Amino acid sequence: MFTGIIEELGTIQRLNIQGTSGEIAVLANTVLEHTRIGDSIAVNGICLTVTALRPDGFSADIMAETVRRSGLKNARAGDRVNLERAMAADGRFGGHIVSGHIDGTGTITSCRQEENAVWVTIAADPRILNLIVEKGSICIDGISLTVAAVTEQEFQVSVIPHTAAQTTLIHKRVGDSVNLENDVVGKYVQKLLGLTGSEPENSGLTLEMLTELGY
Repeated sequence: MFTGIIEELGTIQRLNIQGTSGEIAVLANTVLEHTRIGDSIAVNGICLTVTALRPDGFSADIMAETVRRSGLKNARAGDRVNLERAMAADGRFGGHIVSGHIDGTGTITSCRQEENAVWVTIAADPRILNLIVEKGSICIDGISLTVAAVTEQEFQVSVIPHTAAQTTLIHKRVGDSVNLENDVVGKYVQKLLGLTGSEPENSGLTLEMLTELGY
């Protein structure tokens, strides 16, 4: 499990995708501390298992499902990536619950400055937008962010200077893709309610029942 608080920016040293799977090597420093083979590191929000360690980085295998779901297929050597180690049990929970399992990608449609913040607008598939709520949490390329606005076609986040300086997000351009992970709590609620998209199915759990229970 991760929190969406980026620890450092790494650089893709090598990306070898044969067909729909392969291997990635990432240059890093901070996330190597106390890391062992078999540990998890989120690379642009993608939970990857460390298969090799070097003094200046690590390697991980990439399976076909990861390539299908994420923007990794568009990445290349030299790209900067957001890195975070799995959360320690005694650490502060600064962001929100992030699994590192990407739901899909979105496309940046605009970026604009507002005083000290940058507004980023991202278009996404309806199945992802259905689980995004205003003032809720969204994970973009591994970054825990608060949703400032959402419509049927897109959503917006406002990026503070610290996040801008410590992550890759504002260096993206209009048309670039980003990895998206919905809040896992919302996904479980959707499943328990028997919802697919916006159409309800038979379920023993109802909105009235949730209300009565204080949710």
